[in-house]
Amino acid sequence: MPSKKNDTDIAQAIFTVNRHAKTAPDNQYLYALKKEALLLMITQNRAQKIGLHFSKNPQKSQQQSSVLVKCESYYFHMLPKKEDFEQLEHLGQLDETYRNPPSRMNLKMAKEILSEFTGLQPQKKETAASPFEKSYKPRQVDRFYSPKKSYFD
Repeated sequence: MPSKKNDTDIAQAIFTVNRHAKTAPDNQYLYALKKEALLLMITQNRAQKIGLHFSKNPQKSQQQSSVLVKCESYYFHMLPKKEDFEQLEHLGQLDETYRNPPSRMNLKMAKEILSEFTGLQPQKKETAASPFEKSYKPRQVDRFYSPKKSYFD
């Protein structure tokens, strides 16, 4: 795999990772990949911040805004910084009719592209016990029944 990926491949990888992160049980690494890749693309002038949108699902029922970022033909949202409120225009409500272009990239390839691009690697989880260790108590044998003895012994 070449070390230099074009902007379209990176944008498609961000889209794939973001799509999977919304339903993944452990999504912290996926969202970190998305955030780092978008920030790197913005600092390299390969993506640009367009403006602010009101969040679709605000936290604690309070109005929140997110930054709209354009990367190639894809649009993403990320959390705003303090200076974003001063520098960017507020675009109001999110346009629910717009959809990003379809993407056919699997998650494994997307994670490889973004981890190579950002240098971000997943943290290894420490396992406390072997997967074959019993995490339960063995079943108690009924003390009144023994297969070796019969009722007449």
